[in-house]
Amino acid sequence: MGAVLINLFPIVVGAAIVPLWLTLTLLVLQGPDGAVRAGAFAAGAMTMRLVQGALFGYIFAAEPDADRVAGSDLIVSALMLLIGIVLLVTFVCTLFGQEDPDAPPPGWLARAGSLSAPVMFGVGAALMALSVKQWVFTLSAIAIINDAEVGRPRSVLAYLVFVVTAQALVLAPVIYSVASPSRARTMLEAAQRWIERSGRGLTIAVSLGFGVLFLWLGLAGVTAKHEPEEPPPPGFQKAAAAPGAQV
Repeated sequence: MGAVLINLFPIVVGAAIVPLWLTLTLLVLQGPDGAVRAGAFAAGAMTMRLVQGALFGYIFAAEPDADRVAGSDLIVSALMLLIGIVLLVTFVCTLFGQEDPDAPPPGWLARAGSLSAPVMFGVGAALMALSVKQWVFTLSAIAIINDAEVGRPRSVLAYLVFVVTAQALVLAPVIYSVASPSRARTMLEAAQRWIERSGRGLTIAVSLGFGVLFLWLGLAGVTAKHEPEEPPPPGFQKAAAAPGAQV
């Protein structure tokens, strides 16, 4: 179980650091019933991720054992490679001032502050379902957990840990607002100003750093699967050809 969580760690960090999601959360928290609406937003995203996990976790687990053992490592490596490519595309787009493909339509963010809790739940689910990067992160987490073969209960627990920790940066300000509402407003305003000022730089740094990391991990895994196996020593071949021979 510990090894699974270690392997999930870079996936969790990559999935959690999304400046757009944090900006939206901070904006909603500063409005009326902010904690309720922001909590609904986080709940919608996590619910969609649970649905994705239930569906694709079942599909991966339904493969025959021999096929799963033979192909699961390659699936993980291919998904790591895909994450790296997607993040590097995000890096290039952000560096040259282009819109993030996962970003909502212009002007939508300003209207999010007045949306009701049920609508915010739907927004969280929709953003999770439509985000290419989050899809790849989710499928990678499922593949890593499936590849570990730790049994159904531990696999479910590991995926729940992934779902919650991947939303940590959204859940943290919501929890803080509930625990200390009197001091939360100043902190939220300061955090939002910092995100607005540094969000682009943060996206560039995260996309470049994790893009290179996942690209390297994916390439290393894919190329390792194609390395030819070393032939057995000549003496072993002779012994195999003549089973009755004395050694």
